[in-house]
Amino acid sequence: MPTADIEITTRDQQYLITVKSLRSRNFSKNLPFLILSENLPDGQVYREFPDGHIELQEVSTTGSEYVAKAIRVQKSQEADQVRAAYGLL
Repeated sequence: MPTADIEITTRDQQYLITVKSLRSRNFSKNLPFLILSENLPDGQVYREFPDGHIELQEVSTTGSEYVAKAIRVQKSQEADQVRAAYGLL
């Protein structure tokens, strides 16, 4: 295996450890966790809540404020698919 492949794998693992740590920290403070996805249209994000549900949200700005509007709550199976896609299971 070329060295570059090993470095990418190690970097990916470090990234995932950091993401999981931030997610746990948010949940321990009863805060949601934002999941950005290149697979969603511009302005849409997933927001995972400490109780386990995930919402698809539209985020926009009004002046200097961010406004988030829930588009749809993901079904349990859909939420698990989102978590699996981003290594959060």
